[in-house]
Amino acid sequence: MPSSKTPSSAKPAPPEAPELIWLRPERTGRGPRPAHSRTTIAAAAVEIADAEGLDAVSMRRVAAALGAGTMSLYNYVPKKEHLLDLMLDAAAGEYDLAALAPTGDPRADLRHLGHQQLALCRRHPWLPALVIARPGIGPNALRYTDHFLAVTAPTGLDGGARMEAMAMFNGFVCQYAQYEQTAAAGAKWQAELVGYLTKAAMSGEYPHLAQAFATSGPPADPDTAFDRSLDRVITAILAPPAG
Repeated sequence: MPSSKTPSSAKPAPPEAPELIWLRPERTGRGPRPAHSRTTIAAAAVEIADAEGLDAVSMRRVAAALGAGTMSLYNYVPKKEHLLDLMLDAAAGEYDLAALAPTGDPRADLRHLGHQQLALCRRHPWLPALVIARPGIGPNALRYTDHFLAVTAPTGLDGGARMEAMAMFNGFVCQYAQYEQTAAAGAKWQAELVGYLTKAAMSGEYPHLAQAFATSGPPADPDTAFDRSLDRVITAILAPPAG
């Protein structure tokens, strides 16, 4: 009958490494001082993405920018998804939270925060899509989260409602920034869209669309349109839940 005991020579399997890079130590403290850091790696990746777009970012490109071997970079960043997380958190570190200190007026504070976030998305055109696809939870993102919760504390909403409000707020700003990019990159498409919608409104088949066109006035500049839409979103997220 075979023994059920584990042979004394057998070694236990090593613990599985955490999936989140934030749960992995940046360095063990043993051996020579690392030649690079997560901060320098993220900065190199952000520079490439700003210049050429997110698709241009690869471990090979980042390693070349740092003068390192591609395989050596995996000692710092085990996989591409971790590199994206570092980039997101590097961008979140650009918020000037000191200038956004809570004033006790959530509406005014959220307006200021929304403008900083839109400026951040404009500086880094790759950022909005990445925020929506892969929300960041690194140290800088946590500081932003804590700031948002502090700004909205006077509303009396509970923590869950304020976290939901933050997701809605961030989603709006990122989607607005994406729309700006689409409009800027496709001027011909934009002009054709306006013409198409105008023709549809005049056809008589869409009376509510025709009424909206008749009362909308001239198109607002992007910043004015953003302010109006931002105010509507803030009104929605600060409202107490129905019922």
